[in-house]
Amino acid sequence: MKLILKYALMMAIGMTLSMSAQAQKFGFVNSGAILESMPQVKEAESNLEALGKQLQAKGEKMMQDFQLKYQELQRKVDAGEITPKAQEAEAAALEEQRNTILAYDQDMQKQLSDKRDSLLSPILAQIKTAIDAVAKDNGYTYIFDGSPGVGVILYADESTNVTALVKTKLGIQ
Repeated sequence: MKLILKYALMMAIGMTLSMSAQAQKFGFVNSGAILESMPQVKEAESNLEALGKQLQAKGEKMMQDFQLKYQELQRKVDAGEITPKAQEAEAAALEEQRNTILAYDQDMQKQLSDKRDSLLSPILAQIKTAIDAVAKDNGYTYIFDGSPGVGVILYADESTNVTALVKTKLGIQ
């Protein structure tokens, strides 16, 4: 009798767990495909490309000026038209100019990155809002990004958030 009761209880628990697992609804999106199809993304890419070309042209001009000054210094040295002290001074000025070019290159990369972030942030927020709405409207518990190589959760029902429990377990507040 105890064996039958134990078996019945195990079956009831198994069915309950099975039903709760079936109640969860999962979905996925291909965020890459969504981004590619949005006209705002194409406009942002065009703006980034224009800014990149503008910054690149300025960098190339700086590099050309540097090369001309270097060639002129080399010509003076080869012709013996410059004293060693003047050569040192011009070489130091060229080194400073080279450092300015390197700093500009880093600044250019930062400017492009910041511009990309400022242009894409509102678009990504719009996509996130749409994903949240679809999830809530259709009863999804989780929506994953199915884009190749991504695999992240884009939406999770807040009732399943265990962050506070994990923090408590770790002794973090």
